Amino acid sequence: MKERLRNIIDTMHRYNSEHLAAQAFALSEDVEYDALVVAPSFTPYKLHMDRTCTVTTLREGSYIAGYLVEKDGLKIAWIKIAASAGNIIDHLAICTELKFKRMIFIGAVGALKEGWELGDVCTPSYSLSGSIADAYLMKDSFRESMLLKKVYPDIAYTDHVLELASGKGYEIRKGSVFCTPTIAAEYIHLDEIRETDADLIEMETSTFSLMADLMEIPGVALLVVSDNSANATPLMGRSEEQQKRYEYGRDVVVPDMIVTLAAEE
Repeated sequence: MKERLRNIIDTMHRYNSEHLAAQAFALSEDVEYDALVVAPSFTPYKLHMDRTCTVTTLREGSYIAGYLVEKDGLKIAWIKIAASAGNIIDHLAICTELKFKRMIFIGAVGALKEGWELGDVCTPSYSLSGSIADAYLMKDSFRESMLLKKVYPDIAYTDHVLELASGKGYEIRKGSVFCTPTIAAEYIHLDEIRETDADLIEMETSTFSLMADLMEIPGVALLVVSDNSANATPLMGRSEEQQKRYEYGRDVVVPDMIVTLAAEE
């Protein structure tokens, strides 16, 4: 863990109790998990991982939940959280109380350009920070803006994940991601957002990459294209074929890659 994050955690604990990850998610500090999955809205049941793994619900709250996913001796900690950069910071911060070998962020992503199809699985080549939360995380003063700063993932680990996926017959595409702090108000700014030349849009990957770097733990984001504003492919009201493509990416590729990554030494 880098000094910046250690200072954040130590200061947070001056005002809050210890063992916050256990309180929030019922995850154990005594277990070394093979992976930590971080998922705004997605549960292991939503991805049908209970068909091939043993899934235990540890704790479910109004907007967060903790699960244990087990298969062939693997132990995968899974936290479901609400969307937004701030939720990534807060919940990964308390997960520094846990032991795990790698982090996997999973979520849906909208496409901003043609050529991206529903169900495509992708990962950021870089993410453009669109939230003031990143400045709270990285800067001594939140007055120091990080707006539109390019945040790069762990490139070597990302390329390794893409190579593993290719070996399993999956194509995971790299794309630049704009991280918006709002869904409702993003549409009125779509022309301005497209001027950044981003391929994709979602809310958390810049913050996830920053946290993975501060935690000094390998991390990768696996995103499934859920809609495309460039060709009016809808988030809701998809055709049967579009829904099947989306479900293949979400329910086949992503779960298999989670287990594959967790199984690595």
